[in-house]
Amino acid sequence: MFGSSSISCAGVIRTAMSNMDRETRDHYAVVIQAKDMAGSVGGLSGSTTVNITLTDVNDNPPKFSQKSYQLYVPELAPVGKAVGRIRANDEDEGQNAEMTYSITNLDAAAIFTITTDTDRREGIISLKQPLNYEKRKVHTLNIEGSNTYPDSHFSHLGPFKDTTSLRVIVGDVDEPPVFSMDYYIMDVYENSPAGTQVGTVTAVDPDSTNSAVRYFIENEEERPLYFNIGVNNGIIRTTQVLDREETAWHNITVMAAEVDNPRMVSHVPVTIQVLDVNDNIPAISGGNNGIIVCESTKHGQVIQTIRAADLDNFANGKFSFYMPPEHPANPNFTLKDNGVVSSHYGSFSVYHLFLFLSTPHLLPPPSQSEENQ
Repeated sequence: MFGSSSISCAGVIRTAMSNMDRETRDHYAVVIQAKDMAGSVGGLSGSTTVNITLTDVNDNPPKFSQKSYQLYVPELAPVGKAVGRIRANDEDEGQNAEMTYSITNLDAAAIFTITTDTDRREGIISLKQPLNYEKRKVHTLNIEGSNTYPDSHFSHLGPFKDTTSLRVIVGDVDEPPVFSMDYYIMDVYENSPAGTQVGTVTAVDPDSTNSAVRYFIENEEERPLYFNIGVNNGIIRTTQVLDREETAWHNITVMAAEVDNPRMVSHVPVTIQVLDVNDNIPAISGGNNGIIVCESTKHGQVIQTIRAADLDNFANGKFSFYMPPEHPANPNFTLKDNGVVSSHYGSFSVYHLFLFLSTPHLLPPPSQSEENQ
């Protein structure tokens, strides 16, 4: 392994063979002897042991112990959390053994990610997107492990990397029903008869078993419910006549549960707007109030503003003022449609004015057949 040359004051140790391999043997004990009188008989000698340790160079690539691996991951595994580890071996040590892992096929890299644990020299596999057993049951990852710090002096020994495949088996997990929408907004006319259809919610079992689904309205506080829902079809109907002027909006929560596994339950919010119909008569504020007018009041001067209110909404709440034709008009006063009374010339006296309010025809509540269209 080693040889020495004889000189007057020092001995030089040289290797006696090339391509010494630290990974095969990294330590040698060499016994050195020194003689005087050029080694003649009667000369004196001394010896010592020299311990020689080979230092490492990066002359070994990473190697996976298998060409393929298999990993089981349940479909509800959280995104961003580690789902598995993989390791390649490198016979070098220290920095020469450091490596980086990567996923080389783009379709798998869109769903999975791999990071390097430098302390344990392992690849940590995590999810970038959620898995779905019903859409895809198996994923294949092509994984590469390469030296982080390759040495160009040994590039002739080949690529300092290795590849393997990882077959990810997606495990089926029983999932709760999924509604067709994240939330529902519906409407129904006030005064509609009890049993009027408001709308329909739909949920399905996303699992391969495709269990039937039943629907319920959540009522933990056991309050009176204005609506019920068809257990098998998800149709929401009124349980009583609704009054928009009392409550214009209703919020309920609908639950969907699997028939095969009732513990699998989903919830969805449903908002129901009660639409207005013209079912309220406008009322004049103040009733039969007297108006005192001085005889010196000028022609056209406003002497009183009449106010009225209608509980209905928008177009149904509009109204107009007028003096009814069956009562004789008094030429001393004029009524504008905005509820303002003004005076004309005349002597002081007592007058009786009859004011009427007109509003669009009161609308009957929509029929059951109209609501269900």
